[in-house]
Amino acid sequence: MGHPTVVDTVEYSPGRLADVYPEPSRPTVLMWHGAQTDSRAAMRPLAERVHEHGASVVLADWDSHADDGGRADLLASARFAAQRAEGRPLVLAGWSMGGLAAAGLTLRAAEFGIAVAHTVCLAGAFMVRDPISGAALPSSLAGDPTPFTLLHGADDDVVPVTASEDFATVLSSNGWPVGCVVLAADHGSIAGARYDAAADRYSAATDPSSLTVATEVAARIAGVF
Repeated sequence: MGHPTVVDTVEYSPGRLADVYPEPSRPTVLMWHGAQTDSRAAMRPLAERVHEHGASVVLADWDSHADDGGRADLLASARFAAQRAEGRPLVLAGWSMGGLAAAGLTLRAAEFGIAVAHTVCLAGAFMVRDPISGAALPSSLAGDPTPFTLLHGADDDVVPVTASEDFATVLSSNGWPVGCVVLAADHGSIAGARYDAAADRYSAATDPSSLTVATEVAARIAGVF
């Protein structure tokens, strides 16, 4: 850890951007932000910290307000990350609606030909429709179980902690490995972000308390690979 952060901004599909933190021959972590359109910048503090653990990171923009709910963006970024991973399974790390999308892709990974080693959901919005399928997450799961880690902030006033707890129950009852941890965080800090009430947007956190949370979350993400 502690090596300089190197980042390239690339198009993963025409007009769609991702920040790539390369680390050859290391696990690739694909990170998705929440419902706020094209807001990868809000997660950069977390992406940088995950990269410091030796992972290659793809931090992708996507548009939840597109006609398809962001499905095309999400799948295109997943295929882009999988190509960069050169056959190694991805680690997915999604925040809020992006956490829901990460769960949705993981449950249908075989259908899309995307290999997933582990999925980390940060304050996953599991109570709404999954952007991948356009429907609620199923309660009966098929396929090969993939491990999940669900992280949620105790002070989250956007997505209730019960959303993660209830999804953890669904996973465990279907025999899918899952850990669910409640942290001293709010909806933004768990992803390295901070809510700007004046702008009504999340942006990258700069305050010490939020960055401390981001450091802990990055370590937990790194702990799965």
